[in-house]
Amino acid sequence: MKYIVEEEKELLIYLLENLNISRKTAKAMLTNKSILINNKIISKYNYLLKKKDIILINKNKTETDLNIIYEDKDILVLIKPSGLLTIGTDNEKEKTLYYMVSDYIKKSNKNNKIFVIHRLDKDTSGIVMFAKNETIKKLYQDNWDELVKSRKYYAIVEGKILEDGYIESYLKEGNNFMVYSTKEKDGKLARTEYRVVKNNNDYTLLDINILTGRKNQIRVHMKDFNHPIVGDKKYGSTKNLINRLALHAYKLEIINPINKKLLSFIDKLPRKFKI
Repeated sequence: MKYIVEEEKELLIYLLENLNISRKTAKAMLTNKSILINNKIISKYNYLLKKKDIILINKNKTETDLNIIYEDKDILVLIKPSGLLTIGTDNEKEKTLYYMVSDYIKKSNKNNKIFVIHRLDKDTSGIVMFAKNETIKKLYQDNWDELVKSRKYYAIVEGKILEDGYIESYLKEGNNFMVYSTKEKDGKLARTEYRVVKNNNDYTLLDINILTGRKNQIRVHMKDFNHPIVGDKKYGSTKNLINRLALHAYKLEIINPINKKLLSFIDKLPRKFKI
């Protein structure tokens, strides 16, 4: 993966701000000599980056450090970085969060299989939950709408939004895998609330609460609102402020289907999202 530096900054700070990884992972990457600056391996944490420096990450040399925020005998909850598939596709089987979590479980000698409960788009970062057995997976998936009490996202969108709001439409998926809004009720009802956190003349940081969990829901609704998510070329964005899709799933509140207790998982606002 390649990054082009836009302002002078220490290397460790840049990695934390741009790769959405933990400090432990960033230091491991430097120690493992996985970072190249202008084709030269750099391992100093405080190396001063200059404008237009080119950073290359040698993924083959990087020890993966999962950003796990919760684990018990039934589930595993972690933060997925942007640019990583949740599960495999026909074209990619190994560079996925599922593969990494499966490897973690095997190396931990826990003899568990891992099961996907829900997923995020490849370019969306944030909270993802896995089940450690098929019974738990089925309990969560079969009762997902009843169990989920809150799913919230941070998003930077193009343009200045002044007021909080609500968007509702029916969503359908075309033959080209593009999701779009329709007035036809054979689509899936999607409901999105948003709150303005901060804005300037060019961008707005939103706190988004999805009342339904449809594929590409937030991305389509922001496009419909003429405020596409920054970095979302697929749905109309012409800006790429932070060199990634500016969408982060930061909160998941869900009822444990076994003991009926509320589980609440919250992540901080990514540093790159501060406009």
